Amino acid sequence: MLAVAGGKGGAGKTTTTLGLAAALGRQRRRVVAVDADREMPDLHAMAGVARTPGLDAVAEGWPPDLVAGSADRPTAGIDVLPAGTGPPSAGSAANDDTRPRASVPLARVRGVADAVLLDCPAGAGPDAVAPLRAADAAVVVTTTDPACLRDAAKTAAMARELDAPVAGAVVSRADETPAGIERLLDCPVLGVVPDAGIDSRTDGVESGVGPLDDERVRTAHDRIVSVLQPKYL
Repeated sequence: MLAVAGGKGGAGKTTTTLGLAAALGRQRRRVVAVDADREMPDLHAMAGVARTPGLDAVAEGWPPDLVAGSADRPTAGIDVLPAGTGPPSAGSAANDDTRPRASVPLARVRGVADAVLLDCPAGAGPDAVAPLRAADAAVVVTTTDPACLRDAAKTAAMARELDAPVAGAVVSRADETPAGIERLLDCPVLGVVPDAGIDSRTDGVESGVGPLDDERVRTAHDRIVSVLQPKYL
């Protein structure tokens, strides 16, 4: 289970989550992409699946593979598990007070597919901690913006504190790797994803075309997956 994390909203976490899932799908592997951001979920919208049911239903005992929806193109064939609405049921965590409630449905997703990718919330709050705690490793996503890079460094440090090894970083909407980024994040750069010139949250919704329709973006995600294999995926 791989967490796709970043300290700042808009860094490209959701695009990266779906892009890596699609790359794995092109290898004929079964993949589930999970929206772990209950406050600002958008994985379902980008993938073209309904917002509900989601992780809240999994917390109530529904099998994850029945709750997940099939993504629309260009990620067709990928299963997407939305965040749902509202927090997981308090009763679902009643027998396990040692884990944050948000981590309960994530634990139930483990092993349901060849690969499980978690689209993490931004920041360092409890909701951001839960997927990092549940994951086997993390990928940190950042743009070249200095503030985004600083927040990414904080996210990488937090992942390590939660025993989630940082597999590396993905630099989104860029043409080359910024100097010094590997030293700043203390991890290798897995790949650089070019700017497709399409905002998945606005242009993509209106036109039906998003960054994952761009061949250069798909190629970049294919290369990142090849770097992550076989240790992390």
